[in-house]
Amino acid sequence: MMALLLRRREALHRNPEPGKPVTNGMRLLCLLFLGAVSALPQSFSFGVKAGVPLTDFFSTVQSPRFGFNSNTKRYIVGPMVQLGLPAGFALEFDALYRRLNYESRLTLVDVFTNSRTTGNAWEFPLLLKYRFHAPLVRPYVGGGVAWDTLSGLKQSVTNTILPGRTTTTTTSNPAELQNTNTVGAVAVAGIDVHALFLHISPEVRYTYWGTQHFRDAVSGLLHSNRNQAEFLVGFTF
Repeated sequence: MMALLLRRREALHRNPEPGKPVTNGMRLLCLLFLGAVSALPQSFSFGVKAGVPLTDFFSTVQSPRFGFNSNTKRYIVGPMVQLGLPAGFALEFDALYRRLNYESRLTLVDVFTNSRTTGNAWEFPLLLKYRFHAPLVRPYVGGGVAWDTLSGLKQSVTNTILPGRTTTTTTSNPAELQNTNTVGAVAVAGIDVHALFLHISPEVRYTYWGTQHFRDAVSGLLHSNRNQAEFLVGFTF
């Protein structure tokens, strides 16, 4: 256990700069796609999308002396815009926000280490959807790509050495952080209900992320999930 503590302390101080920025090629692809559809007849709508995660952000494990735990925040919210395209197609872009946190605990004979990590995750999905023809309720399916980036990360680590020495350190580069940015593939299915001037669109969305944001390389007792499912409702005007 003492070796585990030393390895985790080293990771806190020597964790390399994680993550890679969203590539210029992806940005160029989005611009080209938006430019290609800009010449087509289309409608424009905007609104808000909100919902709840159906899967946890983190997978954690507890042991008698060491482990992690996380409390998934049960909300996702953000603005959305949509371009209506010919033949029942539509292009949607969202900016979805969610909060993340996890805690760790290490207990030895005379050493106690506790840490708490918090941060924000912003998800930017770009989706191409097809809406089936129906009078009031129109089912739709779609797919696309999503970018996810972390911000405002903060990890506080408190070490207590008996009989009573306590120190606390804070960092914006958590030891478990692997990538601040990741890209994933998205699939979605839902219905579009037209009520007067408002469109209400409940849906189920699945995302598979290409890389993990977090992973504890020392113990393997924590990692962020690459499979993400959400229930969302869009309100557009």
